[in-house]
Formats: sequence, structure tokens, C-alpha cells
Amino acid sequence: MTSQTSPARSPRLDVVDDRVTPFHVDALDVRGRIVRLGPSLDAVLAHHKYPTAVKRLLGEAVALTVLLGSTLKINGRFILQTRTDGPVDLLVVDFTAPSSVRAYARFDAERLAELPERTESGALLGHGHLAMTIDQGVQLNRYQGVVALEGGGLEEAAHQYFRQSEQIPTKVRLAVAEEVHAGGAESSWRAGGLMVQFLPTEGGRIRPADFHPGDAPEGTELPEVTEDDAWVEAQSLVSTVADVELVDVELSSERLLYRLFHERGVRVFEAEPMEARCSCSRERVMNVLASFPEEERAELVEDGKVTVTCEFCGRGYEFKAEEVVGAN
Repeated sequence: MTSQTSPARSPRLDVVDDRVTPFHVDALDVRGRIVRLGPSLDAVLAHHKYPTAVKRLLGEAVALTVLLGSTLKINGRFILQTRTDGPVDLLVVDFTAPSSVRAYARFDAERLAELPERTESGALLGHGHLAMTIDQGVQLNRYQGVVALEGGGLEEAAHQYFRQSEQIPTKVRLAVAEEVHAGGAESSWRAGGLMVQFLPTEGGRIRPADFHPGDAPEGTELPEVTEDDAWVEAQSLVSTVADVELVDVELSSERLLYRLFHERGVRVFEAEPMEARCSCSRERVMNVLASFPEEERAELVEDGKVTVTCEFCGRGYEFKAEEVVGAN
């Protein structure tokens, strides 16, 4: 294992949470990232009394968003959002480059209570869509990719997104675990994610499968696409990763990468720190209120004031009625 400028060395043994580690496996033409989240995930989840199942699902969404958002080479935002008919009908994860993340989940408590605690994420989400948005600021257009959610989980949705929107062969693994502490102390949460992408320099090695034509006569044989051997090997290796390895407090990201790719050689690069931080402010909330029609602003006034609570961090903002009504 080597860094970008250093000679080969042994993988670091220390486990450092809230970091994204980029890596390359040159022999397989693979690039990837591995994320480990600890205190930052606890900070995201602490603002709401989420049930255990919702915490687990939101943890997956945060890990996936950090994996994808941390690849941005711009100062902007990467937003993952789901809207579905499931018990958890809304997820929003907002990543602001280079290193801050916030998240929110909306759920139906009665429907959740009818499900087993270990319900799979696909059943929690149900059917709907997942949108991934890159926002580079007011002066540049947003880019958005949307994929259908049809009862599958976030891993499956990510694979579909890259097949459909980016056409980059991609493999994603996500895991979330609750860490129970002795003595009745409040439990903590951990999340891990691993993403690899096949990016060969030679043209013609990526051969995406054609989408089903839909109107082909019954019995029509569709052309088979043979995947590149290097990409088949990379996928096979990543598929061996167990959930516990992605969240293990005694297994560092570098050691896990070494386990997977030491025979081929893996280069790791400087880890990037992540933190939970909300971008709300009194000024931003005021700007949102000012964008409403004046009649709607007047309806928000109670006891001579308007109170707004940030759904992400739970922080409350209070405005005098005259500040809101008549605001431009």
C-alpha cells in the first residue's frame, strides 16, 4: 500500500472516524473511496427522536451522500433526497463541500410500529424516487439525476443511478450499526461505506448493457454484454466485504483496503475529514420567509411573532411580526 508520494508501507492500524479515504487500484483500473462515520453521525441523529429503524436508514443515506459528495471538486452542495410511499416517506441529506453534512428524515410512527425492528431499508422506503442534485450556486445551473425506488434499498438505487445517469460501472456497499455501551450509557451509532468505480484509460473497455426496449416481441433474445475481467474481479472482491468490517471499531480503513486489494496493490491518499454541521442561520431563514407571499407570512404570525424551527438541527428562530409581514 502506498500514498501518492510515499514508498510502499504497511497499512495504518489506528481507526479514525469521520474520514473519507480515497484510493486507487491501478492494476484493476479502479478508483474508490471508503468512509467511516462515528461522532458526526451521532450528531446528525441527535436532533430528533428517531426510532432505531429510521436511524439505521438515515445512517445509510448519510454514508452514501458523503461518499458521493466528497468527490466534488467544486465549492457547492450535493443533495440526496427521497420521496416515497413507505413508512419513511422523506429523506434529505445535504452535503456542503468540502466536509460538512446535515440530514433529516420524516416518518409515520404508526406504520413503523407495525414493522419488525430489523426491517430492510427497501421496505422502509417503499416506492417513489431518489434524486441526487449538484448545486454549484446561483450563477450556475443545477444538475439533477433521478432514479425510481421500487422497493429496493439505497445500495441498489445508487447502482441504478450510475448505470442510468453516469454510465460509470460502480459498486457500493453500505453498513450501519448501533454500538451499545455498558452501564446504561446511551448507545452510539457508526456507519461505513465503500465505493469503487471502473475507470479504464483505454477506450472500449466499458460496455454498458442496453436498456430493455420494452416493446420487443416475446422471446426476443437481447444481446449479452461481457464485462471487463478487471471489473469483474473488483466487484467480486468488494462483494466479500461484510457489514461488520465497514463499522468495526478495531479495523481501520487502510487495513480493510489492504485485505481486499493487497494482491493487486492499492494506493491510498490523504483522508478527508467530515463533520456534522448545519448551515442554517437567522439571515437565511429570514430570506426564506421573505420569499413567501405576504398573505402566507401574515398567517404565520402567532402572539405577535413568527417562530421557525430548522428541520435539520432543531434550532429555533423567533421573529417579531413586523419583521416578517411586509418584508421584501
